[in-house]
Amino acid sequence: MSDTSYVLTVSCPDRRGIVSTVTRYLFDTGCNIIDSAQYGDRDNGRFFLRISFASETGASGDAIREGFAPIAREFDMTAAIHDSAVKTRTLLMVSKLGHCLVDLLYRHRIGALPIEIPVIVSNHRDFADVAAASGIPFRYLPVNADNRKAQEKTLAEIIAEERIDLVVLARYMQILSPAIADAMPGRIINIHHSFLPSFKGARPYHQAHDRGVKLIGATAHYVTSDLDEGPIIEQAVERATHAMSGDEMAAVGRDIENKVLARAVQWHAEHRILLNGKRTVVFY
Repeated sequence: MSDTSYVLTVSCPDRRGIVSTVTRYLFDTGCNIIDSAQYGDRDNGRFFLRISFASETGASGDAIREGFAPIAREFDMTAAIHDSAVKTRTLLMVSKLGHCLVDLLYRHRIGALPIEIPVIVSNHRDFADVAAASGIPFRYLPVNADNRKAQEKTLAEIIAEERIDLVVLARYMQILSPAIADAMPGRIINIHHSFLPSFKGARPYHQAHDRGVKLIGATAHYVTSDLDEGPIIEQAVERATHAMSGDEMAAVGRDIENKVLARAVQWHAEHRILLNGKRTVVFY
């Protein structure tokens, strides 16, 4: 069997014959299905499909895409065929809290994430040494009320020049403008605590401690022009007790944030997430 493998993702109006037509096409073009998952949303009549497959004839991705195009038109599909050997080019952004950045860099180093990291961007210099130790270029873009528009223009230029597929806000504490968010729908991931809309602002875990919360959580979601309202990708929680201090709760929160963000990045890079309006379909 050839090592040439791909992932097909499909979103379309639900109707009979989608799976049989797609799988027949793959069979007729000499492809072998490795893994398949599907979901029909009865609330909105949408159908979602992810198929991992290998070409036993060594057919190119372009040839497979060209042959699939008439099927996509017939079923009004939003479809993509991804080459599994091509890693997602990922821009990491960070401010002064580095736990998510360091965690992602370690997972990338050991091959646990199918991504490339061509550049790290920050509005502070705190983690320039971390980027240097990883051999990744570091771009310092300080942001204030006077230069915000100019710095976002620079950020957009970096995204274009580096051919960035995914932007990850690894505890980047500046709000991206609607222009940036709207230009990359489903391609910017943010992580934050799950107390929103409560405990906004600084030291949210300490605010939660003062209120005696019993669960600590984190949420990874896609960024939209509506602040912290984008489609949710992953969430997790841990129990908190009355004996925990604010610092101890923050430490638990950091661990959850690391785990949740890493999952979201991995699933995105493996093409397991499909947008479904304000929600996501995630094929684990």
